[in-house]
Formats: sequence, C-alpha cells, structure tokens
Amino acid sequence: MSQSQTELEMPDEQLILIADDEDDVRELVRLNLRRAGYMTAEAADGLAALRLARQNRPSLIVLDVMMPGRDGLKVCEELRHDEILSKVPVIMLTARGMAEDRIAGLEMGADDYIAKPFSPKELILRIQALL
Repeated sequence: MSQSQTELEMPDEQLILIADDEDDVRELVRLNLRRAGYMTAEAADGLAALRLARQNRPSLIVLDVMMPGRDGLKVCEELRHDEILSKVPVIMLTARGMAEDRIAGLEMGADDYIAKPFSPKELILRIQALL
C-alpha cells in the first residue's frame, strides 16, 4: 500500500462536524467516520452547528438542510462569509434531493451534495476526496 493510500485511510486527527437533527443519521455517520479514523463532533440544529464549527474549526462539515434553529442552507451561507471557516469543505447530506435543491445547496457554497438515503461508504469516499 502506498503512503498516500495509508493517509487517506487513517486521517491524522481530522475532525468532522456532523450537523443533522436526526439522531439515527448522526449515529450512522459518526460510526462510519470513526471506523475510517476520523474524530467527530455533532450538532442537532443549525445554531449549534455554527457554534461548534467556530469553536472547533473542523476539517469538514456534513450538513443537513432541514434543521431547527437555522436551516443548513443558511448555515452554509454563514460559513462561506466567515473569514476563518470559509474554506472548510461542506457536504450537504439531506432528504431534499430534487435538482433545484441540489442547485440551491451548491449555490450557497456546498462542495458536494448527497441525497438521503445514502451509502455510508460513498459518503466516506467523498469526504476523503475533499480532504
């Protein structure tokens, strides 16, 4: 196995923020990310996601669109206007999978957009590609 493959499989202390109001989705993503070697932080609403992002400066954010407090599109927009967090990759992971939803997410600054239901393996591979 080459050195670059090893680095992709065992990230060096990279923190992924999971922002989703569904406990089971956060748990599924957390388990798969930890199995892949990532550290995780979790938020159940948009305001908590922004607070945790500012406190922890994650390597990447997995962000749901439909959340209480502040929806994921607004969170993404705020992240893109934040000097420190503007370059943090964002993957939208949401039940809103219509073309216009994907376009809106990408226009707000998301780096990728995955519709639920999703493959955890695909999510991990997309995270690795962005990092």
